[in-house]
Amino acid sequence: MLNQKVQEAINAQIKKEEFSSRLYLSMAIWCETNGYPGAAAFLYKHTEEERMHMMKFVRYVNSRGGSAVVSDIEKPEDKFSSLNDIFTKILVHEEFITTSINNLYGVTMDEKDYTTGNFLQWFITEQLEEENLMRTILDKISLVGLDKAGMFHIDKELEGMATATKSAPMA
Repeated sequence: MLNQKVQEAINAQIKKEEFSSRLYLSMAIWCETNGYPGAAAFLYKHTEEERMHMMKFVRYVNSRGGSAVVSDIEKPEDKFSSLNDIFTKILVHEEFITTSINNLYGVTMDEKDYTTGNFLQWFITEQLEEENLMRTILDKISLVGLDKAGMFHIDKELEGMATATKSAPMA
């Protein structure tokens, strides 16, 4: 049976993962309606990945004899000023999620739930990859500044990343 404190902490993380999925969906919609089809495809893919993260947590809780909870969540932001604005907000959000998962790991260690701590290792590694990816994208956006041709190429690169089997850092 899953420890009650661990279950509550995971249920809080489920809510955050669902919010992440909806936030990226909101961002993808903005990109799609503002001339960035590649960024939209990239963010639609990340929407699905965040939902998959949520489902991993749901299934884990239920498989350990606990009960996953679906919570109310707030509406994500849907007004953005630029692609730079979006990816800056994504990086901040990913750093928030990293902190949350690290705190969740801390709960598992405090409660001596090493099985759940082991389960969280995948998420810890995933967060490092996500933060690195977003920093790389932001570096590229910063490099081109307001150059429209440069932004066009970044959008095309994001589109290519969306079709790849696993998001990899931009070359």
